[in-house]
Amino acid sequence: MAPNVVTSTLTCETTIPNPPVKKPYKRSIVWRNVLLFIYLHIAALYGLYLMFFSAKLATVAFAILAYQVAALGITAGAHRLWSHRSYKAKYPLQILLAFFNTVSFQNSIYEWARDHRLHHKYSETNADPHNATRGFFFSHIGWLLCRKHPDVMEKGKGIDMSDLKENPVVMFQHRHYLKLMPLCCFIIPTMIPMYFWGESFVNSWFVATMFRYCFSLNMTWLVNSAAHMWGNRPYDKNINPAENFVVAIGASGEGWHNYHHVFPWDYKAAELGDYKMNFTTAFIDFMARIGQAYDCKIVPDSVVRSRMQRTGMMSAAPVKKNPEEEVHPWGWGDETIPEEDTKIAETMYKKE
Repeated sequence: MAPNVVTSTLTCETTIPNPPVKKPYKRSIVWRNVLLFIYLHIAALYGLYLMFFSAKLATVAFAILAYQVAALGITAGAHRLWSHRSYKAKYPLQILLAFFNTVSFQNSIYEWARDHRLHHKYSETNADPHNATRGFFFSHIGWLLCRKHPDVMEKGKGIDMSDLKENPVVMFQHRHYLKLMPLCCFIIPTMIPMYFWGESFVNSWFVATMFRYCFSLNMTWLVNSAAHMWGNRPYDKNINPAENFVVAIGASGEGWHNYHHVFPWDYKAAELGDYKMNFTTAFIDFMARIGQAYDCKIVPDSVVRSRMQRTGMMSAAPVKKNPEEEVHPWGWGDETIPEEDTKIAETMYKKE
């Protein structure tokens, strides 16, 4: 007898797993930051009052000097040198700028540069830490009052930071930031007026420290907010960053923002060479003349004019693009920087 044979039919199906579904973004307020910034701004307003009615003239002058020191730590240091690599600096200048940057207390150089490179690469998208399309308040200060959007965290992992990881000055400041920052930003600026010209603690704290720090923060924030909303766009009318001379004055030359986002690797961060509206460029040029800054990248005038004709306000280029579909280079050394840009760049103060 033949054995019983059970015949079965197997159905082969290929199952394609569904892509992970992203949870909808829900804004989460960081109440500690909210309370700290409320105190800071109230203290700064009181400091402004004391500047006119109580503080010594030397204290007011010192507060202005400390503001300019902190500003250069951001503009010449964290921004143009370390974020965009638009020029190079010898170690004495790097150490000076790292100190200036610590006075500013806007996170370590490494963290500041990482967020800023991300801002340029994914400008005006959810991966932009201070996305200006979410409104003035968010791009000015609101982004510091809530948790980062998940896209910021995700895209941030892909930003190349290898150059800064290999920089001993940057990494020393990053490792010791929580020890150095209170000393440089708060303790020393408060003690100097008290020790050298007998200023009161109240005037020293609220004028030289609180007002100076708050003013410095807001000048930087205006680059993220006002300079991404109001002004002319002669170089590229399809992007939000604009030429805002008021911000340029307050932020030591960082308000020429339409130009800067088109050519982020230009050490001047502007087409104009007018030092009155670009104090940071004057500082870098001075440092170059005494041998501390070198290999300063600039864009030839012919290239600037060509870009204005192609994408500027008077061009026939499309009025708007979808920022979600674009990725921009963050500066010199970014792998996505167009090859033609590396060829056309001119260099001032070449290292001998």
